[in-house]
Amino acid sequence: MRDAVRCAGVLLTLLLLIDWGAGRFTFWRGLLWLALAVLLFVVLLPARVSAGDDWLTARWLLRERRVRTDLLVSVRCLDGVSQRLVLRDAFGARVVIDPVVLVNNPALWHRFEAGVRKAAADGLLLCGQTALRHLTARMDRETALAVFRASGLE
Repeated sequence: MRDAVRCAGVLLTLLLLIDWGAGRFTFWRGLLWLALAVLLFVVLLPARVSAGDDWLTARWLLRERRVRTDLLVSVRCLDGVSQRLVLRDAFGARVVIDPVVLVNNPALWHRFEAGVRKAAADGLLLCGQTALRHLTARMDRETALAVFRASGLE
């Protein structure tokens, strides 16, 4: 969130300075630049992800999405400019999150993985075993690197 605020603030400052330096600054142009900075902030604002026993929630500015991790039927990894993890449960609820959130928060990963294991054991998880294996390998790699860094063996 801080990075989103910084980027929007830097954009607004640069646009206002350029307008002021060119002598073309007006109230309406300033309002336009402010609207552009707010739009950039909304686009860059990450979802707040939280998890509990058998659920995972992603909150944005105006909406909240929740899935039951113990009832997951699909886990897909979308590649592109930024990687996304799409989770769908048996009730049709869908959440899209950045896998980096799980990698950076081991407690969140632990709760997510416990629910996914339960869904896989119950035979509900029909699609996504490969994506989960890749994500698990990434988590193991990041955990090992953190242990090496903490112990000075980097």
